[in-house]
Amino acid sequence: MEKPIDAFWLKRLEDLKEALEANHFEVHITQTAASARELFLEEILPGLEVKTVSWGGSMTFMATGLYEIMRDDDRYEVLDAFKRDVPREELIEIRRQALLADLFLTGTNAVTEDGQLVNLDMIGNRVCGITFGPRHVVIFVGRNKIVSDLDEAMVRVKNYVAPVNAMRLDMKTPCVNTGYCEECNSPQRICNTWTITEKSFPKGRVKVVLINEDLGF
Repeated sequence: MEKPIDAFWLKRLEDLKEALEANHFEVHITQTAASARELFLEEILPGLEVKTVSWGGSMTFMATGLYEIMRDDDRYEVLDAFKRDVPREELIEIRRQALLADLFLTGTNAVTEDGQLVNLDMIGNRVCGITFGPRHVVIFVGRNKIVSDLDEAMVRVKNYVAPVNAMRLDMKTPCVNTGYCEECNSPQRICNTWTITEKSFPKGRVKVVLINEDLGF
């Protein structure tokens, strides 16, 4: 067999697709971040009535290249929640307005084998967008995000995802130094709001693109 590792993960992704679909998510499987981009542009986006677009923090979403493509597409009003050249107050307002976008693009911190999305946010704009507000949500998920259950998901997020993100963002939190969650009270703590999305409501509102690559944190 050629590429047995990819074949192994494809089987895992196919099983996960069934579990997510049983929970009313619309699910697609692609082999690479590039093919996820093409699937979104050619199959998902044309079927949606979209005028406004925004996104929540996700390195997996960034890896697809869709941030630049959608940001620069003048067919849409873009609420760019990733802007860094604006005052913080203005950025917060953009993120508030993003919750009313037609389309919200992001990733997930973990996905359980029985089809639950698990996320932990600093200010909550990403998890709010997943939960309620935008008419359509598309979540890009690398195979490395798969965990067995909620307990494993929370361990993964607290002791890997959060410390790595805190390092990436140059936060002054204890986990930057230790590599583990210290349940801190730091002013820059990024672990503030958990969400567990058990099912998509309405059915198909949340679309999940599973990618047979390790992407994001």
